[in-house]
Amino acid sequence: MTDQNRKILVLGALSAMARESARVQAGKGASLYLVGRDGEALRAEADDLRVRGAGTVDTLAMDLTDTSQTDTILANASAALGGLDTILLFYGVLGDQAAAETDPGEAARIMDVTYTSAAQWVLAGARHLEAGAKSRGVLMTASSVAGDRGRRSNFVYGSAKAGLSVLMQGLAHKWGGLDDAPRAVNLKLGFVDTPMTSDVEKGGPLWASPEDIAAIVDRAIEKGGPTVYAPWFWRFIMLAVRATPHFIFKRVNL
Repeated sequence: MTDQNRKILVLGALSAMARESARVQAGKGASLYLVGRDGEALRAEADDLRVRGAGTVDTLAMDLTDTSQTDTILANASAALGGLDTILLFYGVLGDQAAAETDPGEAARIMDVTYTSAAQWVLAGARHLEAGAKSRGVLMTASSVAGDRGRRSNFVYGSAKAGLSVLMQGLAHKWGGLDDAPRAVNLKLGFVDTPMTSDVEKGGPLWASPEDIAAIVDRAIEKGGPTVYAPWFWRFIMLAVRATPHFIFKRVNL
């Protein structure tokens, strides 16, 4: 499939990584359907993408934790774009770990946004691609290396991302055994300089920019999966983290 034929649904389209990824795809002539909470911001982003070369751009303002009409929305996106072959899921919330340990409401918010609702969109996206796009289809999620091993600093968020990663692994396993099936691609992100990490001290070679991630997304859309560490070196960092014995790991402040 050529880039110009891509028909892309972006869930969480106003996140920094989603914006940059959409801009890269617009530059290749893709058509995009943007979903996020802020209608005015979506319209402004759509105007920008058209200038950058997007085929068509449509928007939908909604709270993605409302999963009551996932199949309908996917069908509407497909109708607006003249088909739908690529689904990018880019939303989640880091939340407050300390608050989540004592406040059930904060824990529920992190889990619902980052896993429960995301999982429903993944399953709806899988149904849509299985029915139509077949081997041309790509379903990609933005997960996190936080899900590779529970750590005291963010284990509520990490558990939600772990769930999303396992869901995508299972989907990749299902599709990997079928002829003419879509591809499931799960990005495991390391440290990325975005508004979501605005309260985290930054600096050093481990931090990536949204532009860095957009380049990885671009490559993974065409050829990638089922698990893509972003950037690549996190695969080896997390291999070491997972392999560290508990009696040592419990002494490490991570």
